[in-house]
Amino acid sequence: MPDMTTRIEIGTFGVWTSLLDLQPTARVRQLVRELDEMGWGCLWRPESTGRDPMVSAALWLDACPRMAVATGIAQTYARHPLTTMAATRTLDEAFPGRFLLGLGVSHAPLVEGVRGLDYSTPLADMAAHLDAMDAAPFTGLAPEGRPPRILAALGPKMLALAAEKADGAHPYFTTPDHTAMARDILGPDKFLAPEHMVVLDADADRARRVARANMARYLQLPNYTRNLERIGFTRDDIESVSDRLVDAIVLWGDVESIVPRLRQHLEAGADHVCVQALVEDPSQPPVDDWRRLAEALLG
Repeated sequence: MPDMTTRIEIGTFGVWTSLLDLQPTARVRQLVRELDEMGWGCLWRPESTGRDPMVSAALWLDACPRMAVATGIAQTYARHPLTTMAATRTLDEAFPGRFLLGLGVSHAPLVEGVRGLDYSTPLADMAAHLDAMDAAPFTGLAPEGRPPRILAALGPKMLALAAEKADGAHPYFTTPDHTAMARDILGPDKFLAPEHMVVLDADADRARRVARANMARYLQLPNYTRNLERIGFTRDDIESVSDRLVDAIVLWGDVESIVPRLRQHLEAGADHVCVQALVEDPSQPPVDDWRRLAEALLG
């Protein structure tokens, strides 16, 4: 694997959100600038059936002077390895040290059901994609070395692949216990950036209602449910969406009670925590929540 020349320097906390896809681009640029001014180290976005993550990354990076942008994650099945590397090198040259490529194999319903592709060998397909990226020609102007990349990884095999062929991992829908397991598999030198959902509401009924509404889509995906069982949740927890499960996956309460629990990921071995603020109305970005969290986490 070619050496990476740009270290991953994106601070300790970042914002993870898919909500900007629901806003006009002019409003997105304004929100990105506000997040930058709040002091967040990185802004993370997924890829599913919304806007293109690489195009979005370019727009977001151009909208602010300091903050990094990461894909959490860009789907390997959505693009050829040469295209993945070309986009990454383009962003790395234009915004040095500010773009982090997160790659993942996504899930069978999206790959087979939406894209009409084969999902029978995701681990082998990811390894082949990374090898092909390293071998891909690129004739444009670019810095020397390979831009940084991390993998969406939950299970031991994908985490081991992240240690072998990437610069770290971006686990999603997990807990600090999983972070500790991931650190053990990755080793001490790889970058680890788990995501964690939060609801800034001290009312248990309201907060858990928002949490369950946002968790529902993920609890239909075997990659996540298998991982939940791996880290100690039961089938009953998953099928009933128990309070025990909700309270572990989605931190709720006031800022003062949430912040120490987010820091548990750092104590378990994370380098960076991606904070996803959940809302009842996805058309209204949680700007006030992002600001309050930034003041508490970054001050």
